Amino acid sequence: MGKSDKSGTRTVFVCQQCGKESLKWLGRCPNCQEWNSFVETTIKAATPTNISAIENPPQELSQVATEISDRIPLPLAEFNRVLGGGLVSGSMVLIAGDPGIGKSTLLLQVSALVAQAGGKVIYVSGEETLPQIRLRAERLGVS
Repeated sequence: MGKSDKSGTRTVFVCQQCGKESLKWLGRCPNCQEWNSFVETTIKAATPTNISAIENPPQELSQVATEISDRIPLPLAEFNRVLGGGLVSGSMVLIAGDPGIGKSTLLLQVSALVAQAGGKVIYVSGEETLPQIRLRAERLGVS
């Protein structure tokens, strides 16, 4: 939002009555309806800290220590095979594919199996609404 320069600053117009930001000066604030309340303001962008660069410096693969992770096998042989023997505790798995091939159905079933075994599950969907997920779960008989 607003014009930026190489130093990381940007210029915006801010309503002095309600704080609404705009890329250009406006005679009347669309938020609070106040007239002539916008003033030009320069904002310095926050400097992000790159913690991962500090904690994970570049290394040759031969120098990386390996850990044997416990896998959680599920009663779905093909799913276990694809994941190298089951789910790794604390991991995140992204499943992608064409629409309608059964990704959501499979993952709701897997989520139910993990939960039934006492595991904690978070189901994240970028495409389905909560009501759609609930209806699918009800059709599958999982909760």
